[in-house]
Amino acid sequence: MMILQSYAQGEWFTPASGGASLFDSSTGEVVAECSSEGLDFGAMVRFAREVGGPALRGYTFHERAMMLKEIAQVLGEHKAEFYDLSYKTGATKSDSWVDIDGGISTLFVYSSKGRRELPNDHVLVDGAVERISRQGTFLGQHVMVPLQGVAVHINAFNFPVWGMLEKLAPTIVAGMPAIVKPASATAYLTEAVVKRIIEADILPEGALQLICGSTGDLLDHMNCQDVVSFTGSAYTARKLSNHPKLLEESTRFVAETDSLNASILGPDAGPETEEFALFVKEVAREMTVKAGQKCTAIRRAIVPAEHLDAVAEALVDRLGKITVGDPREEGVRMGALASMAQRNEVLERIGELAEECEIVLDGRDAFGPGTKGAFVAPTVLKCADPMNKEKVHAVEAFGPVSTLLPYTSFDEAIKLANKGEGSLVSSLFTHDPEIARKALLGIGAYHGRLCVIDRTSAGESTGHGSPLPHLKHGGPGRAGGGEELGGILGVKHYMQRVAVQGSPDVLTSVTHRWVPGSKETDCKPHPFRKDFEQIQIGDTIHTAPRTVTLEDIEHFANFTGDTFYAHMDEEAAAANPFFGKRVAHGYLMLSFAAGLFVDPAPGPVLANYGLNNLSFMQPLFPGDSMKVRLTCKEKVARLGSDYGEVRWDVEITNQDGDICATYELLTLNAQPGTY
Repeated sequence: MMILQSYAQGEWFTPASGGASLFDSSTGEVVAECSSEGLDFGAMVRFAREVGGPALRGYTFHERAMMLKEIAQVLGEHKAEFYDLSYKTGATKSDSWVDIDGGISTLFVYSSKGRRELPNDHVLVDGAVERISRQGTFLGQHVMVPLQGVAVHINAFNFPVWGMLEKLAPTIVAGMPAIVKPASATAYLTEAVVKRIIEADILPEGALQLICGSTGDLLDHMNCQDVVSFTGSAYTARKLSNHPKLLEESTRFVAETDSLNASILGPDAGPETEEFALFVKEVAREMTVKAGQKCTAIRRAIVPAEHLDAVAEALVDRLGKITVGDPREEGVRMGALASMAQRNEVLERIGELAEECEIVLDGRDAFGPGTKGAFVAPTVLKCADPMNKEKVHAVEAFGPVSTLLPYTSFDEAIKLANKGEGSLVSSLFTHDPEIARKALLGIGAYHGRLCVIDRTSAGESTGHGSPLPHLKHGGPGRAGGGEELGGILGVKHYMQRVAVQGSPDVLTSVTHRWVPGSKETDCKPHPFRKDFEQIQIGDTIHTAPRTVTLEDIEHFANFTGDTFYAHMDEEAAAANPFFGKRVAHGYLMLSFAAGLFVDPAPGPVLANYGLNNLSFMQPLFPGDSMKVRLTCKEKVARLGSDYGEVRWDVEITNQDGDICATYELLTLNAQPGTY
């Protein structure tokens, strides 16, 4: 039997007494004892703020993102150990794949997105420069910087690995240390993962701490720089969010709570359609994966009234083929609930629902009263009058339980979905895109995610209940009102947005991104002769002018095949309200611009790989001249590569100084000594 340890102030801490017993949910055997008695929670918070935070903030976004990749690789080497422990939680092998591999995958995604979508810097520019003065000498720019506190992650029992890693990944990328508190029932699996992370020595000291057991007076030490992120019941979320210290300090509180998620079978999806079969399959899957212990599981299946009996029959038939038992046994497809306490609560909730609903498939008595495992078989209920009942929209049985709700019109289906008062996800099975749009407009405000599945997408669909790191996870109302994940949005939850005001030079210095109007450095030699390290932000060349002739325009048109009338037909161009006469192609301007600023000889510029934010501001007419300003706007070093990315601000003007086009040019430039 294990005595779980906490990790505090850089050391593993063993409590003086074992504390609460934790059980194998299938056999009832004691797995571990769990207690946080003796921990100094205030010291843990100070250690995170004073040691972990400064160390993390010393790294760039890319360096922190790379840490996640390295952690993911280490955890991947120990998956067999984690899978073995996961069986004790009641999880089948496929359940563990969702939890363990899903968590590791989240680290990889955030590592990749952090290095692709964030700067290799310490400050994140958020949006465009705001011109707030007439002459442009006083500007505004939103930026984001890491909070200087600690993120407290209070996690649920159902996903002891994914639940930790999906919060930890964006927190680390943001540059904020974390104190992780897993739910006790399955904390032994979280502890095993944290031990592998700590022994890998990838994160700086203080970046990650672990509490196995009660949080004690932890929240008494929070301040305005901290974040508390909670996953669990709405009751506990309300209690925590109203903690006096959190209210006094305006500490950020993020909650992901109860969620009576709905899945709607579209009015077009009769028993003969592929969508009908997909719907039944998905409801059954969501009821049985993790024994229904998913915050995203389908609790309410909303179906056309005329198909209610057909859905019930098909669902009961499918669930009848599911073998429930010890997940270590061959052929078992659904394991136990996480604990006997959880089993008792699910049975109570089924009883409450049965007061308003008919039980179509009763899984309460599938295992005798003497069983030591926390088993409940799939249970299906049917509510004949869901518009006038309350409990089916308010009581969540957090297990393999779902209720069928009939609707007589799609407007009624929308109302039923929204009667849950907010959820993490709703799904819709239809092959009619217009129904999908109507559903979005009708239920979007009440649900964090809408998953539309049909015969076209089903083969690659991740399904109703799978939160993805790329997309937001969270929902309004009963679901807690919080948001997690969502790609880089999840990182921003652990950062502070700051509006910086100042001159162009100030903004350039603050953001490491050149702002029009700030200092330009006359670049000699030509910037394309400089390697990545030699190039400096603000390096600029102003080219000689080139006259654009009518012959140039006609040659370009015939050579490219772009003979649009504004370039070739004087009479038609004259009638155009924007031009009044023939004009040069926009892409001719770009081509001529490259000819003006490019230094063609081999050198450190390896490739031009794109341009962003192209705008044509004013036409260029035959006989006009054009010239180009090319300025190094931003440099992004690529970790471990022989090259870096350089972003150039390009401005094309005519003989009168009027801006004809602007864009951002992207090049890959060699590091010193590599070309």
